[in-house]
Amino acid sequence: MSVVVGSPAPDFTLTNQDREPVTLSQLKGKPVVLAFFPAAFSGVCAKEMCTFRDSMGQLGKANAQVFGISVDTFFTLKAFQDQQKLTFPLLSDFNKTVIRDYGVFNEDMIGLKGIAKRATFVIDKDGIVRHAEVLEDARNEPDYAAVFKALA
Repeated sequence: MSVVVGSPAPDFTLTNQDREPVTLSQLKGKPVVLAFFPAAFSGVCAKEMCTFRDSMGQLGKANAQVFGISVDTFFTLKAFQDQQKLTFPLLSDFNKTVIRDYGVFNEDMIGLKGIAKRATFVIDKDGIVRHAEVLEDARNEPDYAAVFKALA
């Protein structure tokens, strides 16, 4: 079951691409966008992460912190971040805890077992989920306009 709008965002600590811990609850006071994606270096995932990168001006106006989250290792995420010139942190949920907590665990996507569904959550400065979108078809991208609206 996915996290629902109006509920507190499940807290977590994950390792970023630079092997540093990131704890969601330490970001209270600032809106957060969590962009779960199935796999680094895949076409739609790269396009999605680059769309967030290219929207940083708009996201910055909302003072929002964006995180991309996948089950890839932090080594892979660092290479992906460098290749795509991403300007926000990528978090490794290698142990698949957070994708379960947020209800975005994908049992099997074309033979890849236990990866993230494509999903986006907007969390307000008080830690409450204000937007949630979980896509069943990973070929689709999130509704970026809805993300920006939730941050407004």
